[in-house]
Amino acid sequence: MDDALALLRREFDAEEGTFLFQLRGDGIQWDRVAFTRLERAMRTVCERLHDEEKLDRWLAEGFYYASRFVRDWTSHPSFPRPEPPQFHEDCLARLEDLADWFFRGWHVYQEPHVWPDL
Repeated sequence: MDDALALLRREFDAEEGTFLFQLRGDGIQWDRVAFTRLERAMRTVCERLHDEEKLDRWLAEGFYYASRFVRDWTSHPSFPRPEPPQFHEDCLARLEDLADWFFRGWHVYQEPHVWPDL
């Protein structure tokens, strides 16, 4: 859990080498490996904190930002979206699902639910 929180802190601060940094940095690219790290860390935090009554503001801001910014930024016509298009849409939906889970404390899928890797 500590590793996931540390990774999310770096991601949400858009530090160099993170998925969010690479989206809007000089390279403007969708890094699949970095996205997977981000998505898995977000999922881990959701799994571990789903019963918490109070959440740290930086986490809430980060989940909200990731779920909104990535869609907005990568929807620009000149952004080099990953192929195939369905992969891109699946990733955007996953970020929104994880933000929803984080804020509600539960996800909308019937258990047992397996979150497939993207």
